[in-house]
Amino acid sequence: MTAAVREPWYREIGPTRWKSFFAAWIGYFLDGFDFVLITLVLTEIGDEFGLSGVEQASLVSGAFITRWLGGAVLGALGDRYGRKAAMVASILLYSVGTFACGFAWDYTSLFTARLLIGMGMAGEYSASATYVLESWPAKLRNRASGFLISGFSLGGVLAAEVYEQVVPAHGWRWLFYIGLFPVAIALWVRRALPEAEEWQERFADTDAGQRPNPFRPLFATRRLATVNTVLAVVATAALFAVFTPLGGGAVPLLSVVAAACLLAFTVQLGGRKRWLLYVALTVTVFCAFLYSWPVQALLPTYLKTELGYSPSEVTDALFWAGFGTAVGCVVAGFIGDRFGTRRAYAVTLVVGIAFVFPVFAVQDSPVGLGILLFCMLACMQGISGLLPKYIAGHFPTETRAASLGFTYNVGALGGAVAPVLGAKLASGMSLGQSLAILTFALTLVVIVLIGFDVPNRLARLVSDEGPADHLADESTTKPLRRLSSGVRGRAPNP
Repeated sequence: MTAAVREPWYREIGPTRWKSFFAAWIGYFLDGFDFVLITLVLTEIGDEFGLSGVEQASLVSGAFITRWLGGAVLGALGDRYGRKAAMVASILLYSVGTFACGFAWDYTSLFTARLLIGMGMAGEYSASATYVLESWPAKLRNRASGFLISGFSLGGVLAAEVYEQVVPAHGWRWLFYIGLFPVAIALWVRRALPEAEEWQERFADTDAGQRPNPFRPLFATRRLATVNTVLAVVATAALFAVFTPLGGGAVPLLSVVAAACLLAFTVQLGGRKRWLLYVALTVTVFCAFLYSWPVQALLPTYLKTELGYSPSEVTDALFWAGFGTAVGCVVAGFIGDRFGTRRAYAVTLVVGIAFVFPVFAVQDSPVGLGILLFCMLACMQGISGLLPKYIAGHFPTETRAASLGFTYNVGALGGAVAPVLGAKLASGMSLGQSLAILTFALTLVVIVLIGFDVPNRLARLVSDEGPADHLADESTTKPLRRLSSGVRGRAPNP
């Protein structure tokens, strides 16, 4: 009897799903292009506007201040009206924000334009991730996640190439003017897309009044609506003051105020049974950004100031860094589907930290630095391609985009803290040393949080309901239940 021939995995996707994936991928690619531009020209902007190193780093942080709001609002839009609508709205926001950066006349105007980029970027992440994850077969969803996130790093590679060609000849502003043009490509590709399959099956034929409204609990009464509106305004204002000179000496107090407001939202959205899960996932993402974004934000500055690299040498180094991240994202998808998301994540980070200190020890070998950057970022940034799958799997379809958008983008405030923290540490040591220490230490924290399944372990302290992974095959999903003997059951590896 002849054994049945197994169909290659890529044929299981089908032409329609591949088209949908490409549309989401190109949106994320352009998102990466637009977002990375600021990191390439921090020194040029600093020279023109007379900014300190910390002020330059805060321009990177600016886009993170509004991410929590953009992720929540555009995520809720995606849950209620479909993933496609949120995707289109997101790309419009970050493209217009990028274009506005080119017209900035001082630090404040440029910082304000970065706020718009942050809102769009946040919505792009939640909309594209949920769109692709809900369209691909369950057994291939780590691949879907990794392949999608590779677009962001390749967008950064393109930005570095454009920087080399444009900035020396035309100045830094033209880099941002160009950032508007790709929006036409993304909108054209997305014009005739089908809706995400899971959302389509659940909600496409329901009345608008019966569709999900993840924020309904926040506005259930007039009093709640008033309180939460005030919280949103206070959180945004406090974050703005923290990352601009407005905060002055009140930064610690303002940071606590902002954290308290965002914690209040997190607890309300999670509800009585899931609030601790929401908090733990947010902390996990926060630490992931703290280890990854010092390098992403300040690597060009390090190359230009401490190593004295020319624009072409900076471009070459960033090419290998971005290419390594993209390759790592793709490989992460395969190993995540093969060994499980958590296990793949933790083990790959353990391998990656071996390259951290060697990267910042290289001084006079651009080739050696490029190779080490490729290896380090393939492991440490590439594995973050599984983060959408890991986070989104904790949420059901009806609240997935809003919950992913909120928890991920509140946690992404770690990316706002990271470059400023790296710049401040560099006042007492070299920038390379500060980047190495931050990256190494925070990576160890993330290994513990994800490798030991801390969010799910904490969730079981307050609730025993729900599967460990809403995006896994139903046949392999086990409920999180306490055993009758009093011993808590182990969750399957999501």
